[in-house]
This record gives sequence, structure tokens and C-alpha cells, in this order.
Amino acid sequence: MAGLLSSVRKRLNLEPGAKSADGDPVVAELRAALSEDRVRYDGAERALLSRDASVFDGGVSGPVCFPITTAEVQAIMKIALAHERNIVPRGAGTGLAGGAIPLGAPIVVVVTKMNKIIEVDEDNRIAWVEPGVVNLDLTRYLHRSGFHFAPDPSSQQVCTIGGNVANNSGGPHCLAYGVTNAHVQALEVVLPSGEIAMLGGLDAEPAGLDLRGAFVGSEGTLGITTKIAVTITPDAPAVKTLLLSFETVRDAANTVSQIIAAGMVPAALEVMDQRITVAVENYVNAGYPRDAGAVLLAEVDGLAESIEIDAERIAQIGNDNNAIEVRTAADETERAALWKGRKTAFGAVAQIAPDYYLHDTVVPRSQLADVLEKIYAIADKYDLLVMNVFHAGDGNLHPLLVFDGRDEGILDRVHAAGSEIVRVSLDAGGVLSGEHGIGVEKQAYMDEMFTSDDLDHQNRLRQAFDPGCRTNPGKVIPIGHSCADIQALRKVPTGVWA
Repeated sequence: MAGLLSSVRKRLNLEPGAKSADGDPVVAELRAALSEDRVRYDGAERALLSRDASVFDGGVSGPVCFPITTAEVQAIMKIALAHERNIVPRGAGTGLAGGAIPLGAPIVVVVTKMNKIIEVDEDNRIAWVEPGVVNLDLTRYLHRSGFHFAPDPSSQQVCTIGGNVANNSGGPHCLAYGVTNAHVQALEVVLPSGEIAMLGGLDAEPAGLDLRGAFVGSEGTLGITTKIAVTITPDAPAVKTLLLSFETVRDAANTVSQIIAAGMVPAALEVMDQRITVAVENYVNAGYPRDAGAVLLAEVDGLAESIEIDAERIAQIGNDNNAIEVRTAADETERAALWKGRKTAFGAVAQIAPDYYLHDTVVPRSQLADVLEKIYAIADKYDLLVMNVFHAGDGNLHPLLVFDGRDEGILDRVHAAGSEIVRVSLDAGGVLSGEHGIGVEKQAYMDEMFTSDDLDHQNRLRQAFDPGCRTNPGKVIPIGHSCADIQALRKVPTGVWA
């Protein structure tokens, strides 16, 4: 993947020059607009921000800015525009598709210090927050008033709401409640021109085009979010969590399909195979069975009477599909333990190997079992260990290829296997991403999912926001279709930012 990033940099004329920031007028102007300590250019800071949580490296950061107000973000954008410099927005860096990797020494705008919960309107169920607010911190803040923020990525303890907006993030409980886009009412954004715009609104039917909807999921290519109005969701009056154990992943997947076919939409339907279940148990002792081929974590919420009926129906469907055991969490402590296991699944693989590559394709629920069998076969073909944990209710697969990056040639096998997993998913009628975004990871596959006309219109939308293609360049839209190819993005000044 380092080779891919290098080719992208060359294509965009983004190869950096020598190893010094001396003489770069941008740094002085940025410091004047912010402060000395919030514009950094030391090697350690730039190296730290040259990658995100993905397996992709090869990024090169320029000046790193930590704004604390919309006015400061606006000043950064205007300085970048005046000097024809590129911009990469960044939150907590938990992204898994390389979306926050800086290509060609851009100005990196880190919004984590913009972390205020500005206002909560319980009557209208709206909270205004800054982009650096950590996802789970908002729910914790709301807990005392009986509300929560529904999108709950596995990284919710560290990921930011601004990052959730950028990638239209999901999570286990988005099956019933919808992904981030369904919970964003309005966005204050700073456009690449330096102008401030309000997209969407709090009216039931905001006037004009849905530019809010276009911005959510744009992965930082259209501008920088500075304030977000999110919908807050009342806590359900009752919740019931079931753990169903099966001998095979196919039985678990078939159970999920039949639950949805029966007209139920539970709050969550999550499946883990035996390999990841054992890893989780070794890691946090969550209470999962080690001998099951797969487990299904099903949760229903709502009125007490209705969830009893739904829980019984789910148990029956599980039994009809050869469930070994159906267990209901006895209390909130047991329920929390089961969810802790699910939410820490990715961290649990560190016991097995230091690295993993997590995919994010979506397939029709009816194809889950067949695609999973093909994924196991692909891993065997490349002599790799794969573990499967996924949002089964909406068909969002998360196969983990677990490996040690120090092994010679391992990354070539990992990326080859990953490529086959993507194509198997597309062949099954699936899509490239459910919640992690395209970034650089899935960019090369975009023309396998979209027609040239589709990609042309996506590029036109981007140019409407960013005519110079200076915001998060080299991401999402593939080679041959991006305005970056046409306009040949600005070079980094000679002698600045290796």
C-alpha cells in the first residue's frame, strides 16, 4: 500500500521537497492566526499524524494545526487558499480506510480541541456539539436526562462525532436506529474558500437541496465541520439482550436473515465466529461460550410487553436453526459484559498477532453465509488467519485478517486476500463500505461499483464545494475520474516539508 500512496502522490504532483520547514511563510501566518503552541511542525508530531488506524502508511504531514474556534478554522482555510496549499481534516485518527492520511505534506487540521457540548435541547431532542466531542462522551453527558446518541461505533470511546460525520459511521445499534446521517440535522462547515456555511437546519423540511446529506460521508473532501446539530434519542423503557450459540456461522447467519424476514428489526444483531469469540473471552471474560462455532448477540428494546414477544420469537427462530443454547442476560451487569466483549473484539486480536486488516464490505443478508464461506477459503488460499465479527442485521461484514507485519511478504498476501474479499462481496450484489469509508483503501475499486457517469457526477459535486481539489486530495474518487487528475494539484514548495 505504501507503493499505492507513492503513486497517488506522484499523480497529483504532491511529492515533497527537502527536509526543512525553514522559510515556509505558511507556518508564520498560521501561528499568527492561532498561537505558537497550536501550530506544530516538529518531526515527531508530523510522523505521528502521517497515518491513521489503518494498515496503510506512506503519508507525509505538513504543518499541524489545532484550532479551537470556527474563526480559526476559517483563518487556516484562507491561508491555505492564498498559498495554494492542501488541507487534510483530522479527528481522533481512528479511521480504518486511510481517509486521514496526509498526502503530499498538506496542512493537517486536527479538530480534537474543538470538543465542547454547546447546547442540549431536550424538548426538541437536539444537541449542538463541536466536531472533537468523543462519541461516547456525548452519551455519558446525556445519560442523566434519559437520552443517548444512537450511532455507536466500536471505537466510540475514542472516535469523534466529526469523524463519524465524515465517514457516516454506523455501529451495532444502527440496525434499528440508522447510521450517523439519520442523526445529523444541521452542520456548520468551513468551505475550502474559507466561507462559513450552514447545511441543513432544524426545521422539519429545510428549504433547498439536501447539502447536509451530501456532506455527511464526504470524508473531509468538501470542507471542515465546526458545529453539528445531532438528534438525541430517548433511552428505551426496557431492553432485553439474548446470546444465541450455534455450531456453524451459517446457522447464525440464517437466523439473522429469518429474524428480519419475520418482520422484526431488533436494536442489534451481531455475529462473532469461534476464533474471535475465544479471543474475546481470553481478553475480557465477557461470558461467551468458547466451544460454539458462532454466537449471535441479539438485542430488542421498547415497551416491556413487546420486547418479551420479540425475544421469544428470536429464540424460536434460533432454535429452528439449530441453536445450541439461547441465553438471556439476567441483569444490566451481564448485558454490559456481553456488549463489552463485542465492543473490544478488535482489541482482543492483539493477543494473537500485533497487526490486523479489517474490511468493511456490505452484502445482502441472504448472501451472508455463502460470502463468509468464501472469505474463509480466501484466507486459507493465502495462508492467513481470518476472524469474522460483523453487523449481521444489515449485512455489514468485518473480516479481520490477523498477521505480524514483520513477516517477510506478509503484507502482499494480506492485500491480495483483501482485494479478493472486496470482489467476492461486489459479486454477491454488495457494496464497498458500510461505515469505514472509501479513503485510499477502496478507491481503486470505485469504478467496479460505479459507472463512469456516476463517478463524473461525484467529481462534479466535489468541485462545486472545492474547485481546486485541495481538501483531502487523493482520496475516494479514483484515478481518471477526479478533478485532481485534471487540475494537477499544487506542488509543495521546494525545500519545504519532506
